[in-house]
Amino acid sequence: MTVVSVMMAVPDAGEASAWYQRALGATERWNLGSVIGLDLGGAPFFVAEPANNRWDTPATLGSTTTRIEVFTDDPDALLTRAAAAGAEYHDPIRAHDTLWGEHRQGGFFDPYGHLWLVGDKSPIEYRQP
Repeated sequence: MTVVSVMMAVPDAGEASAWYQRALGATERWNLGSVIGLDLGGAPFFVAEPANNRWDTPATLGSTTTRIEVFTDDPDALLTRAAAAGAEYHDPIRAHDTLWGEHRQGGFFDPYGHLWLVGDKSPIEYRQP
C-alpha cells in the first residue's frame, strides 16, 4: 500500500491546526508540538514548523510552496467555511470542462500562504483513452 500526503510549513503548528479544524472541519490525529497530523474527510495531511529542517514557510519565501487539491461532494460549503474563517477567497466555484467531465472548482489561500483548490470531481480515477 502507498499513501501520499502533504506536510505544510507553518510558523506555529498549534495555531495552524486550530485554524484548519475551525475553517475546514479537519480533525487532529496526533500532536507532537511542532508537527501535527490532521485528517480532512479521511485524507491525512500534516503541518510543521520548519525550523532547522531546510525548508520554509510561504510567508518567508514570498510565494506559495504548496497547492492542495480537495475533492468533496459540496465544494461550495467548504469554500464558504474557509472564507468565513479568514481565508483569502481567491477564486469562486465555477464549472470547468475537463477530460473527465464537467468539474466544479474554486480556491483560496489559507492564512499561511498555501493555495487550496476545492472541487467536486477528482481526476484521480480518469485514464486517458
